[in-house]
Amino acid sequence: MPVESSVDAAVMLRRHGLHVTAQRLAVLRAVSDRPHSTADDVDKGVRAEIGAISHQAVYDALGILTEKGLLRRIQPAGSPARYENRIADNHHHLICRSCRRMVDVDCAVGETPCLTAADDSGYEIDEAEVIYWGRCPECQNETTRQETDRRA
Repeated sequence: MPVESSVDAAVMLRRHGLHVTAQRLAVLRAVSDRPHSTADDVDKGVRAEIGAISHQAVYDALGILTEKGLLRRIQPAGSPARYENRIADNHHHLICRSCRRMVDVDCAVGETPCLTAADDSGYEIDEAEVIYWGRCPECQNETTRQETDRRA
């Protein structure tokens, strides 16, 4: 759910029982502006917007916003955690092995079939997390260019 304005963000924070602070609003904006950012990337964005703020304040805001369901934390193997505000659906991610760019991928089989496990062991499943790995078009083109240059 992208943050449309500070007013919308303030309403969301209050609706989830949180105090509206400049730090939380800036963190929501930073994640909305750059989905799939690491905590360090969010920290840089927040500092650029509001100036002096401790790293801990940014990490605390990310933690509470994730806990309250306003942000989603994604932890790809071998990568720092990343944050996004697309929380209203079950979607997956595609990560480039070369440049680590991450993009959203809608559920491949529909609204809820990707939540159906072969054996749920009695669990009530409410989310599935799939990460596809590969190489983005830019990295593929770069490899092709390098191979062409080597042959020439």
